[in-house]
Amino acid sequence: MASTASQYIQHHLQNLTFGQLPAGYERVDAYGEHIGTLTEPTWTFAKTAAEAKDMGFWAINVDSLFWSVLLGLVFILLFRYVAKKATSGTPGMLQNVIETIVEFVDTSVKESFHGKNPLIAPLALTIFVWVFFMNLLDLLPVDWIPGLATLAGLPYMKIVPSTDPNITMSMSLSVFGLMIFFWLKVKGPSGMFADLAMHPFNSKNPVLKAILIPVNLLLETVSLIAKPISLGLRLFGNMYAGELIFILIAMIGLAQLPLHFGWAVLHILVITLQAYIFMVLTIVYMSMVHEDH
Repeated sequence: MASTASQYIQHHLQNLTFGQLPAGYERVDAYGEHIGTLTEPTWTFAKTAAEAKDMGFWAINVDSLFWSVLLGLVFILLFRYVAKKATSGTPGMLQNVIETIVEFVDTSVKESFHGKNPLIAPLALTIFVWVFFMNLLDLLPVDWIPGLATLAGLPYMKIVPSTDPNITMSMSLSVFGLMIFFWLKVKGPSGMFADLAMHPFNSKNPVLKAILIPVNLLLETVSLIAKPISLGLRLFGNMYAGELIFILIAMIGLAQLPLHFGWAVLHILVITLQAYIFMVLTIVYMSMVHEDH
């Protein structure tokens, strides 16, 4: 376990990373003590942040992947269970909650999306509930799961997938990929080029129009690339900051309880708002590629 405040913070912010270390690599533990030298390339769990960095691009944050997939399955199985047990009579509490969420998402889609695409509403529902579930894990006491993981022999365990930029950026890039796909499907390559080259500046004069095309392409390309980056980093930044505050509060000791409770109550609004923002921006981006200017 961490012996100093710095080690405690670093331990709780470090992912359980699995990757390959090269032959000849000098391994040390979290306290800097030498463990041994690898005689051949080895796939293993990183014992320090430096090892996780040295594993390179193909390293996997196993904890983020595990918890995000698990929560995705919880979402699917929970909604499937309610759908199969749904009744037109007096609904139970769980059915009421699920129906409220579905109606809320459906209303958001109708207000923001004006095209015709049966995928948008299910996509928005999946994003909202999945991101909310991932964010919700931030309300668990920060020492519970990492402590159990340590007892099980795992050096690290971050349980909030949305505090990992790999997860948030993969989600935003998936939305971006769908955006490009439907852009090409609905408008074709020529329509996509027209959206990028003829806006925001345009002119009926053919010479001026030709001059403005590279300017529009530059502006729209920058705006296009910024969409997935801002979408993923916004969620990551807000959740990472919230997790860091929980960790700092946990370091106080017994006096943490009122502060922890107060921040948890406020953070409930944050985790819900971040899930809502991610969903709404997804709907808006999809609507942009379906609509004509």
